[in-house]
Amino acid sequence: MIDADSMGASFAGAHGLFAIDGVSAEDLDGDVVLVTPLAGRAERLLRRASRHNTLLVTERCDQLCVMCSQPPKKTHVDRFALLEQACLLAEPDTLIGVSGGEPTLYKQKLLSMIEHVLDARPDVQFHILSNGQHFERDDVDRLRDPRYRRVSWGIPLYAADAATHDDVVGKHGAFVRLRDSFALLMAAGARVELRTVLLSTNVDKLHDLAHFVVARLRFIEAWSIMQLEHIGFAKGRWRDLFVRHDLNFTPVATALDAALLHGVRAQLFNFPLCTVPAAYRPYAIASISDWKNKTMAPCQQCSEREHCAGFFEWHPDEDAMAVVTPL
Repeated sequence: MIDADSMGASFAGAHGLFAIDGVSAEDLDGDVVLVTPLAGRAERLLRRASRHNTLLVTERCDQLCVMCSQPPKKTHVDRFALLEQACLLAEPDTLIGVSGGEPTLYKQKLLSMIEHVLDARPDVQFHILSNGQHFERDDVDRLRDPRYRRVSWGIPLYAADAATHDDVVGKHGAFVRLRDSFALLMAAGARVELRTVLLSTNVDKLHDLAHFVVARLRFIEAWSIMQLEHIGFAKGRWRDLFVRHDLNFTPVATALDAALLHGVRAQLFNFPLCTVPAAYRPYAIASISDWKNKTMAPCQQCSEREHCAGFFEWHPDEDAMAVVTPL
């Protein structure tokens, strides 16, 4: 840094001078920033002060989920070499998320990047979001490597029947392919977090899904049941897809009870505490990334504010106000 004021900071690097406006030098200190001079763009890849750092490795995807928060694009910009450099510069003991699109469309480059970072930075861990459609038998030995104990996979499953799951993800045969992938991941000893978004089309099938999970997927580390985000495809389908769990929590409670009874760790993501019955609040964790979290005015008086997921920044204010009851 060569200069700074309240409006931004100026820097000198091997390729010349650049300035970043709108954020203070103090806020940038320790961040990993990718500067693209011709585009006039500076992208904060890793933020020093945040526990929620996620790298977007591609915007391509081979599914078309009805509620996708990051609608896929046909194009792909390969930045794996740059992202690897960013990971090597991460703060000590950092957990780095990897997302898309679908990261495993570029599985070989993805795994090579992960392995290079794990070799050089034994303090770094990864959490990779994937639709689980691209694991092969040849991957099992590779994923058995001890380095992958520092990698967890977040993989969605929306129902215990193929018709419902395939309809949600917009891909025929996805459920069967995912079931095969779970077998490969189990054989590899992989760490898996199962994810289920609550939708009007699957809420009444949570009971069946819970029994499928405890019977077939006991190897998972956690089952995260997630509320819907008002963004991407879900924004235009909100009234059709969103489930008011505060009005009827029974399907969610039944699924939690079944999982916990059989020793499967279950948790609720994106569920504000005041919308959850008291007995189940310990399972509703503060899950929304800090940069996209918001609370409503009544929340300022809540005794549980610091432990609450709150709402997504883009959650409709009128919907949020309708359910907020400070604890």
